[in-house]
Amino acid sequence: MIITILFDYFDGIAEAIEFLIALGSIIGLLGLIVGILGWLFMGKFQRHKMIGVVVVSIILLGVCGLYTGVRYFRIY
Repeated sequence: MIITILFDYFDGIAEAIEFLIALGSIIGLLGLIVGILGWLFMGKFQRHKMIGVVVVSIILLGVCGLYTGVRYFRIY
C-alpha cells in the first residue's frame, strides 16, 4: 500500500518536471523569436535588452531542448 502511494507520488513529480521542461522549451523558442524581431526593429538602447533576451532564450533552449515543448504540446 505504501509502495503504491510512493510510486504514484514520484510519477506525479516526474510528470510535473516533464511539463516544466516543455514549458521552458516553448518560452525559450518564443523569446528567441521576439528577441530577434526586437533586435531588428528597435532603437539602439532597446537592442541591448533584446540581445540579452536572445542569450537567455538560447540558454533556455539548450537546457530544455528545442523540440521538447513542440512534441509535448503537440504543436505542428
